[in-house]
Amino acid sequence: MQLDTPNLSYIKELADGDAEFEASLITILKKELPKEKEAFIESVQNKNYQNSAEHVHKIKHKISILGLEKSYSFAISFEEELKKGNPKRYETFLSILQKMEEFLMKI
Repeated sequence: MQLDTPNLSYIKELADGDAEFEASLITILKKELPKEKEAFIESVQNKNYQNSAEHVHKIKHKISILGLEKSYSFAISFEEELKKGNPKRYETFLSILQKMEEFLMKI
């Protein structure tokens, strides 16, 4: 899968020129994403795929906020696969999370 590139377009649209609100959203993403990623990895390692799907469900909203349309579509289907006990595309999802974290570190 060709990964799309994170951006701040949606956050800027939501903030509508309110720099404080924009900064607040980014701070929340920076704080929550690493914790959610860690919980997701742990649940997959424990083969608790239903719980893994719940983590993907939470994370996919952050994917959307960072303008990753293709990755959001991927997350929707991956969530359903996990509900059926299929973690086959785990590495691809991890690469999406990594790309998001790298982007957030730079801003």
